[in-house]
Amino acid sequence: MTPLKIGACLRASRIARHRDWLFDGARDIEIQDFMTHAALTAEFEDRIAAAVAALDGHTGRRGIHGPFEGLDIDNKDAELRPLITARFLKALEAADRIGARQMVLHSPYTLWYRNNLLASPGYADDKLARIHEILLPVVRAAETLGIALVIENIQDVDPATRRGMVDSFGSDAIALSIDTGHAQLARRMSGAPPVDYFVRDAGDRLAHVHLQDVDGHADRHWPPGEGEIEWPAVFRALGDSAAHPHLVLELRDDAAIPSAFDHLKGLGLAC
Repeated sequence: MTPLKIGACLRASRIARHRDWLFDGARDIEIQDFMTHAALTAEFEDRIAAAVAALDGHTGRRGIHGPFEGLDIDNKDAELRPLITARFLKALEAADRIGARQMVLHSPYTLWYRNNLLASPGYADDKLARIHEILLPVVRAAETLGIALVIENIQDVDPATRRGMVDSFGSDAIALSIDTGHAQLARRMSGAPPVDYFVRDAGDRLAHVHLQDVDGHADRHWPPGEGEIEWPAVFRALGDSAAHPHLVLELRDDAAIPSAFDHLKGLGLAC
């Protein structure tokens, strides 16, 4: 198995702490400064300036995590849907201005969705129509900017459902993201398949991966090796994929990035 290069998710203010490792290796970086209302309004220009300064000299691939709290991409309130679209467009502007070519958004699919799929006529189609109403202008803007929206699994049970949603846009500006911890939680809580199955299902539509470990009970964002995820299986699936996704450690404590990297490197999985 060929080791894969990995990077990290960080606030701009924390990049300097890991600069040599990230910059010398031209590693993937995901900026996580643009997820809140304040970040995309009153603090917007200051956060742009801070991210640009922190990334000066970085030659690797970049992305941002888009906003998500209260911003369901299938919101049922017709008055709120345009506000969600506008928030995503503002985050897309941030991505472009700091040189990021990906933006992470959250999936709306859950165990509730799967179990109610056939309980009422048009359930799946109605949900997909709301998703398109909110996201289509964002996808079109992303196409113009050369940025890809990557849809991260949150409570997804069947990875094929999210893949079908992404494919329904017929655009290279929307692709798939996998959070390894979320996939493992869905396995324990909702009977989802193993994490490596999520990777294999995504195929060449996989553009982004959050690497984090969990205990199967909560969204821990622990370093790989501290939880229960079968990392060799995950990296075998990644190695078998035709995709070349951004691979970024998303840890609750960025001080654990060196030990997380060392663990995966010691297993012969990461470089």
